[in-house]
Amino acid sequence: MTTMESAVETKAFQAEVSELLNLMVHSVYSETDIFLRELISNASDACDKLRYEAIGNPSLIGDGEPPKIRIIPDKEAKTLTIADSGIGMDRQELIDNLGTIARSGTKSFVSRLKDAKDGTGLIGQFGVGFYSAFMVADRIVVTSCRAGGGEAWTWSSAGGAGFEIAPADANDLQTPKRGTTIVLHLKADKANYCEAYEIERIVRAYSDNIQFPIELVDDKGEAKQINSASALWQRPKSELKPEDYKEAYKSIAGAFDEPAMTLHYRAEGRYSYAVLLFAPSTKPFDLFDPERKGRVKLYVRRVFITDDADLLPAYLRFIRGVIDSEDLPLNLSREMLQNNPQLAQIRKAVTGRVIGEFETLAEKRPDEFAKVWEAFGSVIKEGIYEDFERREKLLALSRFTTTSGEKRTLKQYLADLKSNQTEIYFLAGDSIERLKSNPKLESAAARGIEVLLLTDPVDAFWTSAPLDFDGKPLKSLSQGDIDFSLIPLLDDSKKDEAKSEADEANIIAAIKLNLGDRVSDVRVSQRLTSSASCLVAGSHGPDRELERLLARQNRGVGTKPILEINLRHPLVAAIPNAGDIAADLSFLLLEQAQILDGELPEDPAAFANRLNRLVVSGFSKG
Repeated sequence: MTTMESAVETKAFQAEVSELLNLMVHSVYSETDIFLRELISNASDACDKLRYEAIGNPSLIGDGEPPKIRIIPDKEAKTLTIADSGIGMDRQELIDNLGTIARSGTKSFVSRLKDAKDGTGLIGQFGVGFYSAFMVADRIVVTSCRAGGGEAWTWSSAGGAGFEIAPADANDLQTPKRGTTIVLHLKADKANYCEAYEIERIVRAYSDNIQFPIELVDDKGEAKQINSASALWQRPKSELKPEDYKEAYKSIAGAFDEPAMTLHYRAEGRYSYAVLLFAPSTKPFDLFDPERKGRVKLYVRRVFITDDADLLPAYLRFIRGVIDSEDLPLNLSREMLQNNPQLAQIRKAVTGRVIGEFETLAEKRPDEFAKVWEAFGSVIKEGIYEDFERREKLLALSRFTTTSGEKRTLKQYLADLKSNQTEIYFLAGDSIERLKSNPKLESAAARGIEVLLLTDPVDAFWTSAPLDFDGKPLKSLSQGDIDFSLIPLLDDSKKDEAKSEADEANIIAAIKLNLGDRVSDVRVSQRLTSSASCLVAGSHGPDRELERLLARQNRGVGTKPILEINLRHPLVAAIPNAGDIAADLSFLLLEQAQILDGELPEDPAAFANRLNRLVVSGFSKG
């Protein structure tokens, strides 16, 4: 060790940490208890890591002492100590883990914490649990020795601009031989956290299911265990109460909301494993993380292995919980996780059970399922595109806003099919309001045909697959040909209005000549009853909404749309005899169709000039 390394060093916090600590210290929180849960959770993770690493290197637990967590209050000194005999940290790990925040989402956390009246509901969701201790402490001293490392280091900070790092005193009895000891120097108004009853209350509420013993040391130095230290998922359901599951959910998932769904069972047979899974009632912050990673923890015989085993498909990544196998080897490598056939079987079986639980919830407790769908429906719908095996089940679970109402199922849709209707119609766009006013709905509305109104970005992708439900194909009103001729109009008196005396061939020829290659085709529309025009996609290739989404990412194929015209509209009928303004009228048909689809005309300035010319011409004739 060099002289520089042996001396006390002062280092600055990463910018995000400084801002976070400032918010922690100067903000008002309704529930400061959360700091203890976070520190215990970190200690439990350290114990888990030690057990896992000791599988391949038993010497890491040379003393044979099983990992545990100790809480030591000192009323006279006004300190609270949380010590664990886990994996510990070396000097660089102390600097990296406590001086910087590498986890994605932290900037988002800081931003949301500024705006929140009470930020405790955000702690734990962004990997910043340790810093919550500054809500109750003026100064924090962390002493840690990595298992197998032999050298202990001390990190200390008063929550200002930086921290100090120095070698720990090897002669100090408080210096751990292995693991981490955190000493909180409590603020004057937080002395209640030295009371035994307060500590026991918090541990029972938040950390009772931690599988390592949590011991409370009294002023005589005597220790007693204050948590059950049993894996709740291994206990029979008959022994558990709803409150037990709620507390387990908050402990396992690091969440503050109530679980919207709980699934607890044990699988016996070729493979044996215990499952405890929860569907949250609110969206986790990382729900739309591009990596789409799951957060279900894998245990093997109660030994934590990883939370990165992809135990559920990506479209169920919002599910939180534990799967504990009795058969998998403890020394699972990343390659074995990816290729292990037993894990593949567990994944398939558990996915089926989760979907089955959703089906039961939707049937027996529809109000509760509605909450799940509202929070995670856009994610579940990813499975319609990705999971062919369960596509029909996922379609049946899906809830839609339609022209007939909200939270409609496809089963309800089929029950209300019109005479001679053989397809399920949908229209995709970016907002319900814009879709409801879209001219492509006109002919369907005239016949009372229900249309699914799809506004989630994922809708443009799953609808691009060839889909059917109960034998009825799904059909976009923005793509391909539409023929409603066999479905009767709601008002028979309007049948005669459907006929037009306009010169179809000359109108189409004139529009094609004026628009050139801006459209791939011009044809008479079966979709329109009152509007002049609309844009649709061809039968092959992406739908209009998918084309727009891909274009925004510079991934579009550049397919030109088809312009459909309504021969009964005066603007269309006027084109053959419009003379010099025929070109302006043709462009107006294209550009107003683009605007109604939520797009801008290719040349907004030219559109404005063209519209002005037509308006002035109208005034002149008047």
